[in-house]
Amino acid sequence: MVNGPVTRGWWLPRSVVTLRGRIFEKVNGDRAVTLPDAAHGPEVFERVYAHPAADGRSAGAGLSDLFWYWLAPGPEVHQEHLEPGERYEEVAAVTRRILAGGSAALAAAAGGAVGRALDAVPDDRISLVRLRDLVMPAWAEFAYELVFEEPCPARARDLITAHAGDVINALKCTGLRHPRRRARLTAYLRERVAAGDVPHRLPASLSLPEQVHYLQGTFFNTAVVQLSEATAHVLLALARHPEVQERLWADPGDDRFLGNVLDETMRLYPLFGIAHRITTGEVPLDEETVLPAGSVVCFSYPDYHATGYDRPEVFDPDRWRALSAKDAHHIPFGVAANRPCPAWRLSPLVLRAAVREVLRRYRLDSTASHTRSNPHRAPCLLIPRGLATGPRLALLRRLVRLRDGVEDVTRGVRQLVLGTVMVLHARRLRLATRYFEEHPPAGRCPVAHPEGKGR
Repeated sequence: MVNGPVTRGWWLPRSVVTLRGRIFEKVNGDRAVTLPDAAHGPEVFERVYAHPAADGRSAGAGLSDLFWYWLAPGPEVHQEHLEPGERYEEVAAVTRRILAGGSAALAAAAGGAVGRALDAVPDDRISLVRLRDLVMPAWAEFAYELVFEEPCPARARDLITAHAGDVINALKCTGLRHPRRRARLTAYLRERVAAGDVPHRLPASLSLPEQVHYLQGTFFNTAVVQLSEATAHVLLALARHPEVQERLWADPGDDRFLGNVLDETMRLYPLFGIAHRITTGEVPLDEETVLPAGSVVCFSYPDYHATGYDRPEVFDPDRWRALSAKDAHHIPFGVAANRPCPAWRLSPLVLRAAVREVLRRYRLDSTASHTRSNPHRAPCLLIPRGLATGPRLALLRRLVRLRDGVEDVTRGVRQLVLGTVMVLHARRLRLATRYFEEHPPAGRCPVAHPEGKGR
């Protein structure tokens, strides 16, 4: 980072930073239990996360109103927000069927989509891009082809990209929601579903509007956003660690080392900061404390991923030469016993194909900061292979560093303002609370008991 008053951000009023932190601490409205903490280490995190009664998703957590606001339309049928039961099982089974496919075909589809996105980047000069923005249209095409089993037309790609970009910008509080932008994709999907253009059997328990919202939320929101974020994290990590990048370039067929790079990236920069669950029965926390039904439990991925490693803050793919992802404190796709990510098989496969396609064409370089939240969308220089860079590269590297420092300060203020606006709007709408008042989950405690003091 460039040293100086602008990039250090000392002039940003301390009260603004403090206020922003307090606002987001109060969003949930619950005195939730967060794991791991000073008293409960990674073993407790694993045991509680895998407990069969830690399976509630939205009903009873104040934070759900905000997430439903960000994910609308259709958060009530989004797979990640359905309560446990027959509807969730049916929807999850359909998702698994759509994501199924041969490894070679999936990798080829991902590599082809990323290659088409890269075709728009000049191959005769250095380009400054935002990695998330660069790859999002590619993952929009990929998701479309999974759902419709046909090439993605430009109109559909643009609708999906606009929708997914809007969702992730709102989630990161760098932009407000744009309901009309989202509605355009909803209208397009409704027309296609009504016409019978989806070759997959969609969940029979969902109405036509619900089927549309299920596709929009699961595939054209979450899948596109998470693949774009994951790709941006991996490529930015390589841009900031040229020695790792060059090892991959020198031996592109080394699947093991590329797998280690993906594991280390997802360990250090997990896509989820906090995953919350609501207990549907009693869950023992320790010898003296039992969490009653209705408790909100927040699982901190970054804190868990930092336990059990030497120098956990360092990006070191070689640590995985002596580690097994199965035995390490590493759950990039959740845990098998509690609503694992349905793309746990597909994601590493297609990410490897995407990384290989980028490195085949370009060398990556970035002096931008790299944090888990990735609000700057990963600024990066793409240098065509074989291009002589000269002194211009050093100048561009300084520009990236300076701009990143300035943006970091101004973005913090923008996130404070926009985040506050959306929090207040979400609390006024009460989307999740109102839904569960009208559709109470069977056998569920209607009020959370967050203190969790037991017998």
